[in-house]
Amino acid sequence: YGLLLCIYLKIKNLFSKNTTPAPSAKFEPAVSLIIAAFNEEDIIDTKIQNCFALDYPADKLNMIFVADGSSDGTPARIANYPEVQLLYIPERQGKVAAINRAMQFVKTDFVVFCDANTFLNPAAIKEIVKHYSDEKVGAVAGEKKVISKKNEADAVSSGEGLYWKYESMLKRLDSEFYSVVGAAGELFSVRTTLYEAVPQDVLLDDFIISMRICQNGYRVVYEPKAFASESASFSIKEEQKRKIRISAGGFQSVLMLSALLNIFKYGKLSFQYISHRVLRWIVCPVLLPLIFLLNISICLKLPGWNVYSLLLVAQCCFYLAALGGFIFAARDIKVKLLYVPYYFVFMNLALYLGFARFVSKRQTVLWDKAKRK
Repeated sequence: YGLLLCIYLKIKNLFSKNTTPAPSAKFEPAVSLIIAAFNEEDIIDTKIQNCFALDYPADKLNMIFVADGSSDGTPARIANYPEVQLLYIPERQGKVAAINRAMQFVKTDFVVFCDANTFLNPAAIKEIVKHYSDEKVGAVAGEKKVISKKNEADAVSSGEGLYWKYESMLKRLDSEFYSVVGAAGELFSVRTTLYEAVPQDVLLDDFIISMRICQNGYRVVYEPKAFASESASFSIKEEQKRKIRISAGGFQSVLMLSALLNIFKYGKLSFQYISHRVLRWIVCPVLLPLIFLLNISICLKLPGWNVYSLLLVAQCCFYLAALGGFIFAARDIKVKLLYVPYYFVFMNLALYLGFARFVSKRQTVLWDKAKRK
């Protein structure tokens, strides 16, 4: 999909000029920054200081922290900062409910969402809001960066970091083609008037919020100069929890956004949604084992060395490399060559487990966040 978009855009740029208006760097509207912070006592002070360091006029930036359901000292710590608006109720209802509640207090035309465990670069807000000078832009997706110290790099951090670099490349191509297909909750923004309250059972609130804006005829653009940095998952077990939840949410999202499968109605957006999301979440995990079995079947019927034999050997080497990556990771032995096949297979296995959890309705919105390094 990425290669197809890249070729198309290269050809398009040869024969036509870009007519999209350049975003205005002078555009500095009032903005609300919403952070859902559930049991973030250890990091919340650092997060608030990071928000204070943002290069944006203080009188135009309204910070709202939602600590609903927190059972530690998060609400008390937030309350120490009078510049920050604290929302807190003892009952835990999940992130979606917290965001829906926070939106009722928003009085600005634009909202930026980010996670409590991610840290924004100083220019993040400025780089995001400049795109709203174009009335066709309904939302802006920032970039997520996974950081790890050199001596801490392992299969988890390297695989996760590489995955997000690939996702960032796809977002850039998506945005240039038409629209980003779903924003990540670490950092994204919407026009307040376009926000639709999300049902409380939704697992991927960021994805649904941004895709509904696309459905209403607006674009989601990508801004790589606005980025949120966070540490990699603490272990492969912690990353597995996160991937399974996201996978379950992916299957839920496909059902909720089934209207987007109508390419006659949504055109480019449907093509992007099907290619970037539906094929990855649903078709690819099914095809991978079928392709392997089909390859074996063809080789049995066509004895001797041929192109199918080479493909089978390549597949076997790839999956053996993934197995080796798993074994070495379990023993804390770092073999960088095995990181990619290991993480690729790991992601697809998470899709199977996520599907099982979605079908059995065992994935709830009250999930425990993955521990970070």
